[in-house]
Amino acid sequence: MSLNYRAAVLHEAGGPLVIERVVAEPLRPHDVRVKIKAAGLCHTDLEVIEGGLRYPMPIVLGHEAAGIVEEVGPQARGVAPGDHVVLSWNPHCGGCFYCDRSLPILCEDYLEQGVKALAFDGSPRARLADGRELRQLMFLGAFGDYCIVPDQQAIPVPRDIPFDRACLIGCGVMTGAGAAMNIAAIRHGDTVMVLGCGAVGLSAVQGARLAGAQEIIAVDLNEAKLALAGAMGATRLVNAAHEEPTEVARKATGGRGADVVLESAGNPAVFRVSAEAVRPGGEIVWLGKIDVDKDVAFRWGSLMGEKRIRRSSYGGARPHRDFPLLARAYLDGRLKLDELITARISLDEVNDGFDALRRGDAIRSVIMF
Repeated sequence: MSLNYRAAVLHEAGGPLVIERVVAEPLRPHDVRVKIKAAGLCHTDLEVIEGGLRYPMPIVLGHEAAGIVEEVGPQARGVAPGDHVVLSWNPHCGGCFYCDRSLPILCEDYLEQGVKALAFDGSPRARLADGRELRQLMFLGAFGDYCIVPDQQAIPVPRDIPFDRACLIGCGVMTGAGAAMNIAAIRHGDTVMVLGCGAVGLSAVQGARLAGAQEIIAVDLNEAKLALAGAMGATRLVNAAHEEPTEVARKATGGRGADVVLESAGNPAVFRVSAEAVRPGGEIVWLGKIDVDKDVAFRWGSLMGEKRIRRSSYGGARPHRDFPLLARAYLDGRLKLDELITARISLDEVNDGFDALRRGDAIRSVIMF
């Protein structure tokens, strides 16, 4: 008998998500069916809703989720019914040019299949009640009661981490904390500036702390977010409406600039600030993003001085290694996740949750199932 469940479906850019019944496809040999227990609302989902990221429709959004494994295919490995899992949105083949160079985020199959908004094998895992093929964002489509994914995307984590905290690890926390710990070359005693204090930026603050930074300068326009950054380890809080971040970075370092700048605002002006605020020989890691067709302007001189610029989409994630480690860091009190959750909402309130995200009122709204 086919599985019928509720999901939030986007039928066209600019429109609302519609809660409707969908039908799951049968499990393939390596598939895992996960009962979703919590899913976070991320800016990437909002970009699809608003048309900044263009995908085929109709589509189920949601790519930051945690749940319980209910059933596995006969050839699924590394996961079993009853496991508590965090879902990863970066499946990879393991053998292409980029996977061989330890860059699974650039896996050739991943990039080729991603634009189709289907499962990693290029086929759907759910359909609308009328039989039409249903797309799924970032190989997941987790805004629903269930999600069917390949075994490599379901990562077991300790059972004692609550689902609403665990789901955050799957995107925002991994992206921000991972950028500081896995991507940036932060050394003990460094001065790190984090531009933008949403879920990713606050996680980057914590990653910088765990990596050994001595001074962490958090920059935002929102005083409440800055206060959270201070609670998570930032040593200096800068409201960019009142202070110029570049000047603060230079004053804090004897005129040099920050050793590492982690940009997580996704704003052309902030990309420009990141290049000005870092010292010669320092490192910039861009985490935020804008429409892929938009231009960003820089003062050419700001790019000189042997500065290193990197783009990071998933914090150098190795999910089977990093997700359990981040979960354990939370359980041990070294990583703060509770404070990232602004609201817990129902699936029926998903459009209200995105309205709060648009207004800048939410760090993370989490759908509870």
